[in-house]
Amino acid sequence: MKFTSLALAASLLFAASAQADEAAIRKALAQQFPGATIASVKKTPYSGLFEVYLDGQLIYMDDKAQYVFAGDVIDFKGRTNLTQARLNELQAVKWDTLPLNNALKTVKGTGARKLVVFSDVDCPFCRKFEAELAKVDNITVYTFLYPVEGLHPKAVQASKQIWCAPDRNKAWNDYITRGTVPSNDGKCANPVDATIALGSKLRVQGTPTLIFANGVRVPGMVPAAQLERLLAANAK
Repeated sequence: MKFTSLALAASLLFAASAQADEAAIRKALAQQFPGATIASVKKTPYSGLFEVYLDGQLIYMDDKAQYVFAGDVIDFKGRTNLTQARLNELQAVKWDTLPLNNALKTVKGTGARKLVVFSDVDCPFCRKFEAELAKVDNITVYTFLYPVEGLHPKAVQASKQIWCAPDRNKAWNDYITRGTVPSNDGKCANPVDATIALGSKLRVQGTPTLIFANGVRVPGMVPAAQLERLLAANAK
C-alpha cells in the first residue's frame, strides 16, 4: 500500500511539473511569436523534450523554454521517423469532411480501396506519381486539382480548362501525359478556387499529397510498391 501511494504521489508530481513546463513553453512561444497558433504542447518520451505543434509544424523545446530544436527525430533502432509519424497523426483529415464532388473520380477494378490526391497539373512529381498510380488496381482515386500558383502560374487556368472539358478524366490524362490543353476558356462553374482554399485550410504545402481512407496523409511522390503498402496500412 505504501509503495502504491508513493508511486501515485510521484506520478502526480510529474504531471504537475509537465503542466508547469507546458505553461512556460506556451508563454515563451506566445511572446516570441505573437501571431502564431500553438495547437498543442506535449512532453515526449525522449531526452526530456517537449513537442510543439506550431502553425502546422513540429518543433521541440527543452523544459525551460530556452532552446528550440527544429528537424526530424529519428528512432535509429526502429528505423522510424518519429516526427513524420506524429505529423501524420496531427494532420489527419476526416474523410467524411472532404468535398469529393469537387474532385476528379477514377475507378479501377473493384474500386474498393480509396485514395484522395491533391495534385498540381504542372507538378513534375505529380506526373511521376500518375505513372506509378497506373500500376495500381482495385482503387478509387479522387484527384483534387490543386494548382500551386507561386510555382506554376499557368496551372490555375489549365486546371479550370480540364474541369470544364466534356470528359474531365480524359482531359486530365491528356494534359498529364502529353501536355494537351483542352479547347475551352475554363469559365464554366468549377471548384478550382474552392479547392485552393481547401488545401490552404488543410495546410497542403506540396503536391502530390495523398490522403488515405483513415485520414492519414502522406506528402510526396511514392512508387507503386510503397503505395500498395500504404493502402494496406491505412485502410479504413
